[in-house]
Amino acid sequence: MVADEDRTSLALRGGSVIENPVSGERIVIRATAAETDGALLAWELFLAPGGRVPSSHAHPGQEEVFTVVEGLLRFRIRSRSRTLEPGDSVRVAPGSVHSFANPGQQTVHVMVETRPALEMEALLATAATMARETRRSARVLPSVPRPHELVLFMRDFEREVRAPYLPAVITRLVIRPLARLIRQRGLDARYRRWRRGLP
Repeated sequence: MVADEDRTSLALRGGSVIENPVSGERIVIRATAAETDGALLAWELFLAPGGRVPSSHAHPGQEEVFTVVEGLLRFRIRSRSRTLEPGDSVRVAPGSVHSFANPGQQTVHVMVETRPALEMEALLATAATMARETRRSARVLPSVPRPHELVLFMRDFEREVRAPYLPAVITRLVIRPLARLIRQRGLDARYRRWRRGLP
């Protein structure tokens, strides 16, 4: 796992803003894990037209509730897809594979509650930093983020997110040893900077 100083330096407060230029997400934190004793992460999602969560995913031990305030949100849970309008909500049970996108012509505004919070705010911040930095460096080196950095991300946030239909045993048998090896070989410097929210 990451060092304690990495966790502390990425702590957010209510009102903190996270922007992901690749997915088109702008996230405003409303209630943090620290403020709710770990019970809840409440956040607002502003998703630009054509924006989408980077890939289908599942949260092994967390429930999420999405409520649309303004605009349209196309939401997919497992094989079922529907378009949410203002006032509509959807609950995503732990372990359910899901994805979402903005099919409309205006930014969609969504209230999101994640229970329990775990390290979700750090995941959102780290993913946004990775997206910004890899986008910036893509002009020079288009193959980033590198696979070993994705392994580190998957290891750090294995309680919060997993790839679709990927059994937990894969994480234990493959991702954990790989992450350990990557760190032992000192190949984690750039990822550690991202983890602290630094360019």
